[in-house]
Amino acid sequence: MTASLRTAADVDLFAVGDLHYRSRAAAYAHILTAETLASLSADALGAWWSERWKWEQDTHRLTVAEDGGRLAGFTYVGPSEVDGAAELYAIHVEPDLVGTGVGRLLMVNALGQLAEMSDGPAVLWVLEDNEQARRFYDRGGWRPDGATRVEPISGVPVAQLRYRLDLSARTTSRPPGRSPGIPPS
Repeated sequence: MTASLRTAADVDLFAVGDLHYRSRAAAYAHILTAETLASLSADALGAWWSERWKWEQDTHRLTVAEDGGRLAGFTYVGPSEVDGAAELYAIHVEPDLVGTGVGRLLMVNALGQLAEMSDGPAVLWVLEDNEQARRFYDRGGWRPDGATRVEPISGVPVAQLRYRLDLSARTTSRPPGRSPGIPPS
């Protein structure tokens, strides 16, 4: 995998929505019904990203990963409602590229962005039943902090857990190959 990262541009937003749609469908297939997942189309997610970006582009960062001219993944980070924290709002990878290192590349970049935004912790929300994502975050040093919520996805209530990572711990010494917040390849 030879993916490269860049800051997203307005022209990328519908492609981000399309990838978001496919990533969500693959990651949540065991959690939500196919009908629920299909109820929000790729075009609708593209429009949602376009609208969101219009209002948040001054305070948030949208980064895309490309591989051979193909959109391979993206992250979205910004300030959090949690005092003193920055938040990883989204990390999505093209389903056939999960496990190839694209997610790790995006996470390493996002952690740098989060650290620029906050001297405190970073937080993220993950679906409680999304075991694959939770394992990814666990390997990177993220930990559930006890906060929970139920949020709808296409009208279906879904339990979520909040994870937290102490950004200052990223620079502490660790055994070779293991750094907090950076999952192994």
